Amino acid sequence: MAVPARRGGVVSDDLPVGRRVAYWRARRKMSQQVFADRIGKSKSWVDKVERGVRRLDKWSVLQEVADALGVAAEVLVDEPGPAAPAQPAGVGVDEVRAALTRHPGLLQLPADHVPVDPYRYRARIVHADAMYGHAQYPALIRLLPGLLDDGHDLATTDRPPLQVQTYRLTALVLVKLGVQDLAWLAADRGLAVATGTDDPLLEAVAALPLGQALRAAGRQRAAFETTVTAAHQVAPLDDESGTSDQRSACATLLVQAALAAAEHDDQPTVRELLAGAMVLTEPDSPARAAVDAAQVTAAAALGDLSGAVELHAALAVRDRWRSLPVEHRAAHLVDVAPAQLAAGDPAAAGRALLDADRLAPAEVRVRPAGRAVLAEVLTGSPRPSPHLLAVAEAAGVDSAR
Repeated sequence: MAVPARRGGVVSDDLPVGRRVAYWRARRKMSQQVFADRIGKSKSWVDKVERGVRRLDKWSVLQEVADALGVAAEVLVDEPGPAAPAQPAGVGVDEVRAALTRHPGLLQLPADHVPVDPYRYRARIVHADAMYGHAQYPALIRLLPGLLDDGHDLATTDRPPLQVQTYRLTALVLVKLGVQDLAWLAADRGLAVATGTDDPLLEAVAALPLGQALRAAGRQRAAFETTVTAAHQVAPLDDESGTSDQRSACATLLVQAALAAAEHDDQPTVRELLAGAMVLTEPDSPARAAVDAAQVTAAAALGDLSGAVELHAALAVRDRWRSLPVEHRAAHLVDVAPAQLAAGDPAAAGRALLDADRLAPAEVRVRPAGRAVLAEVLTGSPRPSPHLLAVAEAAGVDSAR
């Protein structure tokens, strides 16, 4: 293996992350297989990272790689701090953390205490869910502490489903904001409530955000096991059994399991799971569009950049693409932009981010992953458009070239 260029006894500053990983792995006298086993990945995954085919774009995974190599993560990225942008100011994460820390069941309530009205509470959840669907994350995060507190005080037999929905929304928005540890906690709380009901469909609803939180935290194996197990419990995996809600929940869980498998470089499993999700969804439904979008994301995760770009182009002209929620479409565009950039089309990557910004500005300007992609596209574009530079300025992303 070629030794990376060195300057002053350290790895050259202009080396990509993958080459730095290869250098330090060789310094530690580890084969690719030994290193892969140490971090719970496949040898193929390590090889793709080192060749630059696969990006290390999650700080949690980068930290795990650095720990296995016995170096600081900053050594691999040549930055003074975490690769992910700092948490946006004023989004209210501390208040959500405090609400998750409180245990109202241990508090003494006054004698004249009036329980929360379940009908009004359900209306608040519907409103919060709509806010998530339109990627209004800063506003939504401010509503969640009250929903979390009041969810413990519902005088109704419907309390578990309502609590599960609140924990679900909390976990999903925290994943978006890059607060993986808290997202994991919220999702686990929701699943604990659901499993106490003996309702497989409610358990499926609760398992989905836990799978997403585990993926965001770099725990792909645990995410895969959680979502596959829940999928098999909620509905038989064929095209005739189960209610429409069960089939939809099962397909959504299979999609999450497939994305976890893709991030673990398991292409045969990805293909099998997405085929199963396809069988469970109607051809022109939003659920089928979600499967199509997952095929794009999985292809990019597996290193098939040209395939990802082609699949996205085919999806974007179909009617069912517009049936996806605004949040989902914008997030998908943020995910596909790096693949377009790596495939040699920075202009298309820039257009994808502009489209995402028009649909849901918070996906690009607030979400740490979106801001990181924006910075990457700006760096990789010889002549970024003035519109993209304006988005970068509004997002507080350094566009200096």
